[in-house]
Amino acid sequence: MNKKVYITRRETFAAAHRLFKPELSDEENLKIFGKCSNPNWHGHNYTLEVTVAGETNPETGFVLDIKHLKEIIKEYVISKVDHKNLNIDTDFMKEIIPTSENITTAIWTELADKIPDGKLYSVKLYETENNYFEYKGE
Repeated sequence: MNKKVYITRRETFAAAHRLFKPELSDEENLKIFGKCSNPNWHGHNYTLEVTVAGETNPETGFVLDIKHLKEIIKEYVISKVDHKNLNIDTDFMKEIIPTSENITTAIWTELADKIPDGKLYSVKLYETENNYFEYKGE
């Protein structure tokens, strides 16, 4: 009998963003978003953890080959966010305020249908060493 196993791949990326609502003035945005609404952008060195859950395939011993998970993450996420401006350069963040909560759920949406074996279990995004955001598709 197989048991559920959780595998996690960690990747890092650097990205700039600005938290703001275009219909508001700079002063109003500053009041809501603080220094994260700097009109000249700001950035983070993010750490992303993607976890897939599933039963081990008896033929391979894998839930999902971790190298394949790495390739999926790099193709559908890292290549679109690393050293990019999330507000301007990243297709899946268009029209979305790039808070870490929204980035996390957008990454989930990008990956959910790309996992060939097992099931996407969680996306965890570290914005700093003290702050992280996690989404489990709920």
